[in-house]
Amino acid sequence: MIVPILGNVAYQITMDPTVWIFDDRKIILEEAFTNQPKKDEINEAQVASQRWENAIGRTAKPPVNKSLTKHERENILKYSYVMPINDFLDYAEIKDGTNDVSLVTDNGDVILSLAQLYNSYLLFAIDGKPLKEDGPVHLLFKDGSNKDQPIKGIKKIVIN
Repeated sequence: MIVPILGNVAYQITMDPTVWIFDDRKIILEEAFTNQPKKDEINEAQVASQRWENAIGRTAKPPVNKSLTKHERENILKYSYVMPINDFLDYAEIKDGTNDVSLVTDNGDVILSLAQLYNSYLLFAIDGKPLKEDGPVHLLFKDGSNKDQPIKGIKKIVIN
């Protein structure tokens, strides 16, 4: 149930989607695609800018694992959740010159641009439960273009 980020990165990291249910960065699936402008794509200059900000240490890390109220614990099991992948890519520190990524899935590799990956969510829970079938994560583009047909069964993310 883990997904490593490997390849052209300074730090290979391993994501564990089973603990994201307690992460403050998670977004309810139904809310992830509402009130977003259609032109919400990150271009290569924005990606490079984000890497620079991280390199000089200006980006604050979001709070994780705050205490949950009883109401929040009950609601966790009612919703499906996605996690923005941006922070994980930033933590891995993708090296300059990277243009594309390979998603290693149960059904073969899927090639995406780095900008497409930055503009994505990882679906990790349906009705508060981890994805056991076709999991551990599914990839959804932030523009919702593949909402009905996400990329499923992602086992590794390889930065090329």
